[in-house]
Amino acid sequence: MHKLGSALLIAAGMTLAPLAQALAAEDQHKIAVLIPGKHDDNGFMQAAYRGYEKIKAELDVNASYVSNISATSDPALLTEAMRKLAQEGPDLIIAHGGQCNGPAEIVSKEFPDIRFVVIQGHVQGPNLSSYVVRQEDSAWLAGALAGLTTRTDVVGHISGAWPQPGLIGRAAFYDGVKHVNPDARFLTWFTGDLDNTDINAQAAAAEIGQGADVIYTMLNAGRQGVIDEIKSHDDKVRHIGNVSDWTQADASFVGSAVADASVAILNAARDFTTGQWQPDQITEIGLGQGDVVKLTLAEDVSPEIRQQLDELAAKLISGEIRINTSYEGPEFNPATGEFVPQSFKEELKAKS
Repeated sequence: MHKLGSALLIAAGMTLAPLAQALAAEDQHKIAVLIPGKHDDNGFMQAAYRGYEKIKAELDVNASYVSNISATSDPALLTEAMRKLAQEGPDLIIAHGGQCNGPAEIVSKEFPDIRFVVIQGHVQGPNLSSYVVRQEDSAWLAGALAGLTTRTDVVGHISGAWPQPGLIGRAAFYDGVKHVNPDARFLTWFTGDLDNTDINAQAAAAEIGQGADVIYTMLNAGRQGVIDEIKSHDDKVRHIGNVSDWTQADASFVGSAVADASVAILNAARDFTTGQWQPDQITEIGLGQGDVVKLTLAEDVSPEIRQQLDELAAKLISGEIRINTSYEGPEFNPATGEFVPQSFKEELKAKS
């Protein structure tokens, strides 16, 4: 800067340091993270917030987030929230969860100059890509754990919403159960709400009433209702969590299907800032690629079962075992105690 310009700035009461900071801020990439649910739900949505915190801590960017948009993952609400975020003019929008697939496809076309990423998504486009943590890998191992540890040969599964990653995770869990225990009975249900503790507790009670002694939950804040229900059964029922390591949180957990999506959020942001981000791509992180995807176990899991699970994990990594990611079987309706076809949930979606 010329001496005259400097003198004028100083005379006007402006120091050079704040000016430099302001200019630097203008040059920073603007990255917005869209979190559909509660950012402090101790589950999948909180993983998104951890990812946002990693961006703030590790990258020189102007980062922001919005959260708590819809507990039921309403597509219209998510689309409108994403559109509003895009109108603020960020360089990159990272939307968390497969429920953002449709909204991202719509809004990315409306704002071609903005880059979009869906975490756990399966969408691509000229300014759109997906980053996926392969939760099906750890979910399959969780199914194997359930099949090996059940004493009643009845295994349960409870989730909330129906985005594609949730359906894939349920299918992988079932496939793991059946791989090690073909005779096991499977009870599965999507309650329609990832955060409601009451309805998820009721689903757990119904599955336990049918004999389930191991239940795998893919929930957010609603998981607490299942925890409380399981703990009321005097250690006769065990729990398997997901996303983070729930064995460190409560003794009722026999294991947890870790799939840390916060890493995918950081990776997407870092790729964008370094020029490595590519449109029209799906980038995956799976088992065997660090500690991002893994099955954790409670201390009381026997050495024999641990060894079996290690051998199964090695076969997954090598490709000797291939995961079936579609489930065509019936679902267990806790309200009636009856098994219903999967089309039944379409009616629930229409009512929600």
